[in-house]
Amino acid sequence: MSIEPFTIPSFTSEQLSLLKDKLSKTLYPNELEVDVGWTYGAPTWAVKPLVKAWLEDFDWEKPRKEMNQWHHYRTTIQGLKIHFVHEPSNHPDAVPLLLINGWPSTFYEYHKVIQPLRDGELGGQPFHVVVPSLPGYGFSDPPKLKGHGIAENGEILAELMNVLGYDKYLVHGSDWGSVIGSSIAVQHKQQCKGYHTVMPMATPPIPTLGNILFHPFKVAKLCASMIVGPESVYGASEFRFKGKNFADVVNDEDAGYRAIQGTRPYTLSQGLTDSPAGLLSWMLEKFHAWTYHPAQKQDTEALPETITTDEFLTHVSIYWLTQTMASSMRIYYETMVLVRHLTGPAHPRVEVPTAVGYFPAEMSRFPREWLEYGTNLQQWSEFDLGGHFPAMEEPELFVTDIQKFGKMLKSRKAFD
Repeated sequence: MSIEPFTIPSFTSEQLSLLKDKLSKTLYPNELEVDVGWTYGAPTWAVKPLVKAWLEDFDWEKPRKEMNQWHHYRTTIQGLKIHFVHEPSNHPDAVPLLLINGWPSTFYEYHKVIQPLRDGELGGQPFHVVVPSLPGYGFSDPPKLKGHGIAENGEILAELMNVLGYDKYLVHGSDWGSVIGSSIAVQHKQQCKGYHTVMPMATPPIPTLGNILFHPFKVAKLCASMIVGPESVYGASEFRFKGKNFADVVNDEDAGYRAIQGTRPYTLSQGLTDSPAGLLSWMLEKFHAWTYHPAQKQDTEALPETITTDEFLTHVSIYWLTQTMASSMRIYYETMVLVRHLTGPAHPRVEVPTAVGYFPAEMSRFPREWLEYGTNLQQWSEFDLGGHFPAMEEPELFVTDIQKFGKMLKSRKAFD
C-alpha cells in the first residue's frame, strides 16, 4: 500500500476571491432587542467580529506554514484517501500514539502538542505521533456509502497504524475520537495497548443477573439514581449529562445540533456549505459552549483566551477550503441509525488499560464507578482548567497526562 507525501495547500485565487466576496456580503439575522446571551445560539455581536477578522485580517498562509512543518501523507484505505500527520520520535523508547479528534474540530486540534509529545518534553514519555484527518474531515476523502460510522472509522484508523508498521500503540480520543478510540481498543486489543480519553462514554451497571451478583452495590446506586436523580446519588460534580438519549432536545437544550445533524444533515449542509458566515457561526457556538471560560466572562466573550481568533479561523478555513462540513456531520446520522436499532450495550467494556483526564468544561461527565465498570480504568486525572479541546486550551496539562499514562504502560512492558 503506497504512502504519498502531502502538502497542506493554499487557497486558489478563485477560492479566495469567492470567500472574500461572500464574507463581504454577509447578511445578518434579525435578533431580539434584549440581550439573551448565548441561550438562542451564537449572537450576532460575537459572529460579526470573527467574520470581519476572517475577511480582513486572517492570513491562511501563516497556519499553513505552521502545519507544513510536520510530515503529512495520504494513503488509500478501503477506497478512501486518508490524510495524516506522522512525526516519528528520535528517542529509542518512543511509543506509537494515535491522536483522534471529533466534530467540529480537525486534526489541527493537536497543533500545540505534536512536537512536545514527539520529543518527550518536560522529561516525559516520547511518542511516534500519528494525527489523521477522519474520513470526511478536511483533507481525507468523504465516505461514499451509507453506514460509515464509528466502527468503520475505527477500522480505517487501525489499518492506518498497520500500514505505518505499528503493531502495538496507544490511542487517544476526544469527542467522536473518544468513541472511535474505544472501538479500536475493543476490536483491536492485541494492537491497541492503551486507551486515553478526555470524554469517556460509560455504560451504567444495569440490573442484569450478572451485575446483581457481581456488582450489587453499583446496581443499587444506579436504581436509586433513577428514582431520586443521579446528582443526588453520585453528587452534582460527578454526573453531567442531560436528557435521556443522544438527541433529547426536550430535556437537553444543547442537544439540538445532534438532533438536526442526526436526522436531516443534508438540509443543514446546504446553508453551511454555501455561507462562510453560517459555517463560522455554527462552529463558533460549539467552540464557545464547550470551552472553559472564567465565570465572569462566560456570556461576554466569544472564545476563551486559550484559543486565539486565528486558531479558530484555521479550523473554519479547513472546512471551507475542503468543503467537508457536510461529510463531517454525517457521522451523527449514522450513529442515530445505530441507536434506533441497538440491541446490546452502546459501549462494550474496554478491556485494555484505560486513562481518563477530566477537564471542567467538558460537556459530559460520568461517575468514576461507571467507568471502572465499563473500562479497565488504570489512570484518573482531574484538572481545574480546560474544556472539550484541552490539547488547544491547556496543552501542557494534556501532554503530561498522556505522558504519564504512556510511561506507566511502558514500565509494564506493554509495548515490548
